[in-house]
Amino acid sequence: MSPSAWPLHVPVTVRTFDIDFAGHVSNIVYLQWLEIARTELLEAVGLPVPTLVDEGFAPVVARTEIEYRRPVVLGDPVTVHLGLSRLRALSAQVEFEVRAGDTLAATARQLGVFVTLATGRPRRLEPELRDRFLPYLLTPQGG
Repeated sequence: MSPSAWPLHVPVTVRTFDIDFAGHVSNIVYLQWLEIARTELLEAVGLPVPTLVDEGFAPVVARTEIEYRRPVVLGDPVTVHLGLSRLRALSAQVEFEVRAGDTLAATARQLGVFVTLATGRPRRLEPELRDRFLPYLLTPQGG
C-alpha cells in the first residue's frame, strides 16, 4: 500500500541500543515500534492510555504477526504506518507497515481485545467510542 494511503503515520527513531549482534535493528524493537504506533492511535482518537486506565479498560494484544522484509540499520529514517482492517465491539485488528525511508522493511498485524482491567474479561466498546476509530479504518466495511 502507498504510504500516503495509511490513516496514521508515526515516525520512530533507531537508537544505538536497538541494534543487535548482526548490525541491524533487533526483531524485538519492531514490537516496541508497534506499541508506540498503537499508543499514538489511541491518542489520536482521544483515548490516551491514562484515560483508559482511569476508566477501567484497555485494548490488550491477543496476537501479533510480523513479516520482516529488509533489515533496518542505524541512521535509517523509520516510519510506522497503520490503520484498522477490522473493528468490532470486542476487538480490533491493526495493520502496520514499517518503512525505512521509501523501502518496506516489515509488515505486521495485531489483534487487540478490549478488556475490563479489574477482571481481565472482554468488554464491549460502546458505539460512541467505537465511532472514534472509524476514520482509521482501511476499508469502509471494517467489521
